[in-house]
Amino acid sequence: MEHFELMKTLKVSGEGRIVLLLLDGLGGLPREQGGETELEAAHTPNLDALANDGVCGLHDPIAPGVTPGSGPSHLAVFGYDPLRYVIGRGVLESVGVDFPLGKEDVAARGNFCTLDEQGHITDRRAGRIATELNRDLCAMLRAIKLPGVEVFVETVKEHRFILVLRGKGLSGELSETDPQRLGVSPLPVEALAPEAKATAGLVNEFIQQAGAVLRDQHPANMMLLRGFAMWPEIPSMQEVFGLNPASIAVYPMYRGVARLVGMAPLETGPSISDEFDALVKHFKEHDFFYLHVKKTDSAGEDGDFDRKVALIEETDAQIPKLMALDPDVVIVTGDHSTPALLKAHSWHPVPVLIRSRHCGVDGAVRFSERACASGALGRFPAVDIMPMALANALRLGKYGA
Repeated sequence: MEHFELMKTLKVSGEGRIVLLLLDGLGGLPREQGGETELEAAHTPNLDALANDGVCGLHDPIAPGVTPGSGPSHLAVFGYDPLRYVIGRGVLESVGVDFPLGKEDVAARGNFCTLDEQGHITDRRAGRIATELNRDLCAMLRAIKLPGVEVFVETVKEHRFILVLRGKGLSGELSETDPQRLGVSPLPVEALAPEAKATAGLVNEFIQQAGAVLRDQHPANMMLLRGFAMWPEIPSMQEVFGLNPASIAVYPMYRGVARLVGMAPLETGPSISDEFDALVKHFKEHDFFYLHVKKTDSAGEDGDFDRKVALIEETDAQIPKLMALDPDVVIVTGDHSTPALLKAHSWHPVPVLIRSRHCGVDGAVRFSERACASGALGRFPAVDIMPMALANALRLGKYGA
């Protein structure tokens, strides 16, 4: 029996409320051999108390040794096989900013970037420019016209934007222009399937015109495109798990992936404290909450070990708000690891804790990579998190006689 069919068969109605607290890029590495990771260096008395009162382990977002992107790693934590349900970053960003994406549209995520005089990338994010400047640059790019298609360019946040092409016969089977390293030139878009050849030509024409438009801007004098995709077919969490889920996320991409699996987006302010306040405000309205903390990942990508530690501590300080609600199940984890040492996503397994009235306990007294490695959950695929959450909420029935 296929995984989702099993969940549909076993799901039962219930009152149990589940909170998934996800610190993006949570996993880390010591900055010196034998030292502490960011999570281990952080002072986290509240997370440690949850670990001491629950069970811990490590999850692999995709598979051991595989470095995941944000989209597939989130899908895995939500219980969706990321190798079967493939959602491109362009779709996630588009849905996250409420763009009315059509079934035949092709969407891509864009990054404004900085090139030197030789055309080599010196900053893939143009210094994380202000969102206000992003809006001005997007307005400039909207002047670009392509034959036979409509072109949409919309601001996401900071250096991020979306590009959407609308027309007949388009394909999302396209390569990316971002080489994901510095000191080299952006890549041309190539068709990954014969039917995508015309679309590749249109995107390369857009890139050429965009280069001319942005040439004299600073620091964002060019842009990179990733995650070309079209609208996917994907079942909802209501259908599969019988939940009434909601999301609390500041960044549009994460609201997007949550909406695609059926979560209602809740309004929140920009701070971590604001997100926990939103949870408190809406706690009686839903039975599953995904609360996303983004900046731990940003700090890791920037190589800022100390800032990542501080953000983990800032999140820990909000845990009493969560526990005062008395949720039936609390899960704390990340979607992937982003060690400041590597300044990038990595393949390392991610710490996870589950605390409920029914989970039992293990020997983990801290929430850290090393403590979780010896926890009762062991090392397991991320797609198993949701079944364990439902079981601990008493919302899965028995299989077989």
